[in-house]
Amino acid sequence: MRKWREMFKVSQVEVSRNMSVSPSVISDYEKGRRTPGSFFIKRFVESLLSIDENRGWTIVKKLAKSMHIHLDSIEDMCEFEEPISVSELIELVRGKLLTTSDFGKIIYGYTVLDSIKTILSLTGNEFYQIMGMTSERALIFTRVSAGRSPMVAVRTSPLKPAAVVLHGPRKVDELAIRLAELEKIPLILSMHRTVRDVIRSLRIICERT
Repeated sequence: MRKWREMFKVSQVEVSRNMSVSPSVISDYEKGRRTPGSFFIKRFVESLLSIDENRGWTIVKKLAKSMHIHLDSIEDMCEFEEPISVSELIELVRGKLLTTSDFGKIIYGYTVLDSIKTILSLTGNEFYQIMGMTSERALIFTRVSAGRSPMVAVRTSPLKPAAVVLHGPRKVDELAIRLAELEKIPLILSMHRTVRDVIRSLRIICERT
């Protein structure tokens, strides 16, 4: 625990405040006076990530870069403690289901990607790494013009998201819809006015879970 706390450049006081425990509790765990359970470790890791998020993801970005993963294209991401249905996702993003079915998919989290940065800056392997992080999650592409490029990228990836949400276009390319049908991935068009509105709505369920 101490190794990870120091790696994230977080003091005992900072992490204890974030976890709503006393600094002595953190000290006891780090010195081996107590043995942390899985729930405490989960809260500890979430606290480190929360603190790093408030600092602009400085450490996470360094770690990702060391693994050759570029996070500039990722605008937001979250893993739910409890899964949600596609219909709940549609409601959150003020969406319209473009495929004939939601294919019974369950959503365990989401990743919001800037489609332009994704296409311009990521190699195929880097995109596949992100796809691996989004299995059983909703992949949300922002600043989309027609939706064809994101769905072609999803189609060629060996790992698939549970759902794809597009934000930006007034009308989605028919090929994008056909590819989603072939892959049995629910394709959703978000009607939120801005990207910030999309993320804010998703954060509601993220914070609730």
